[in-house]
Amino acid sequence: MMKNIYDILLKAAAVAALVFGLNSCLEKLPGDYILEEEGMQTFADAEQTLTGIYTAYMSSALYSGYLTLLPDIQADLVYAVQGNSNTFGTHWLWDIRSTNAEIESVYAALYRVIGRCNFYLDKVDALRSSLTDDAEIQYLDYYTGEVYCARGLAYSELLRCFCKAYDPATAENELGLVLADSYFGEKPQTRASLKASYDFVLDDLKKAEEMLDDENDYFDAPYFTNAAAHAIHARVALYMQDWDEAVKHSTKLIGSDAFALATAKAYVTSTQTFLDYLWTNDTSYENIWRIGYTETSYGGAQGSVFLNFSNDFTYYYPDYVPAQWALDLYTSGDGRYNAYFANLQTGYAHGLTWPLLVKYYGNESLMANLIYHVNMPKPLRLAEQYLIRAEAYCNMGNYAGASADLTALSESRHVAGGSLSVNASNWEQTISDERVKELFMEGFRLHDLKRWGKGFQRTPQAQTQIEGGSLKIEAGNPLFVWPIPNQEIVAPGSQIQPNESNR
Repeated sequence: MMKNIYDILLKAAAVAALVFGLNSCLEKLPGDYILEEEGMQTFADAEQTLTGIYTAYMSSALYSGYLTLLPDIQADLVYAVQGNSNTFGTHWLWDIRSTNAEIESVYAALYRVIGRCNFYLDKVDALRSSLTDDAEIQYLDYYTGEVYCARGLAYSELLRCFCKAYDPATAENELGLVLADSYFGEKPQTRASLKASYDFVLDDLKKAEEMLDDENDYFDAPYFTNAAAHAIHARVALYMQDWDEAVKHSTKLIGSDAFALATAKAYVTSTQTFLDYLWTNDTSYENIWRIGYTETSYGGAQGSVFLNFSNDFTYYYPDYVPAQWALDLYTSGDGRYNAYFANLQTGYAHGLTWPLLVKYYGNESLMANLIYHVNMPKPLRLAEQYLIRAEAYCNMGNYAGASADLTALSESRHVAGGSLSVNASNWEQTISDERVKELFMEGFRLHDLKRWGKGFQRTPQAQTQIEGGSLKIEAGNPLFVWPIPNQEIVAPGSQIQPNESNR
């Protein structure tokens, strides 16, 4: 069944970009590629609409760019190099405004996904009632599950970026999202509560879980599966401090025969372990959902700011280098260090040599076609599920369970050893360290610090930018929550409330 979607994805043409002026992102979304009145009249139209949703997730504003890079650049994982191009400089300096182009792009791209999902969901019932082929009806129902999953993920990312951390005691009174559940008709002009927004996401994910058959769960899937819905659900539950639900959904994935952690102990090629191959070729048994690229259809080059090798094809000119404190977390024998970093000399006049981030050096197949620093995003990996369950277990006082999960993940990453143990006094720091080591520059750090109520202090590093190099950010700083784009606030008829960080 699912091969059909995969074929469509590989052959899909690029969708024309939306034009955003002062009008809200909610005004017009999926109508940019088909006429509203003529859309979703046939089963083939439904497939094309679904393809448009997956294509929207290829945007460089999302997992192949801003949504992945900005949260970690803004936090404490990397340092701006002297002589850098100032790419994402306002984020590194915490000088983020509501007119920031990257912020606007993330917000718009996620609502673009939501708009396309809403268009499909508005049309699908009428289309389903017109079909007479049982196989097409079955496919359509499965596609609908994928759409609910896609919408749930998009809203969950908006919640992470543009809303405060979830506190069950106050969520009813905190600002959430503008919740649009229909493409047609009037759009809401105010934000729902944080609780209502999270409940909306949970409702979408539950529908997806009901409609998607786990028999179709498969590693490296370029489409949303039952496993993907549970992976998102586990993450959302963790952020909601619903430890039981986080354990329930992560356990389903950890116990699945469809996935396995990439090991540093065995080799795929003569030089690459399964862990290496996860990043050099974007293929692994642990990828729950991977955005599929080809040499003619791919997203942004998320590795450019860490390497910029294509400046002269001789030297590296990174805008950012890893923080020494983070590098120091990796112990001897940890395969992630060599998979993520390489000690390389830069081409700058100061000649900095440093362990540069090569995690996004580029997919080998794409580099063969002279496409550099582009990797297929892997937003949902099994490794995160081990970290989710371990953190939930710790909050429940089950340190033995947490230790077992952390050890399973760590041992898979080490050539030898890797055993970990947590208790009531060390689990918070251990969880933090393990999330940094595993999820380095995958877009989690800022959100983790926000939900844990922590700040950070940068310590100057060699040949890095003085401005911002000693930056101290206190817990609760308003910019842990990104500002709502100004164009949304000032759009005609808008009553969308700004965040505290709006300026």
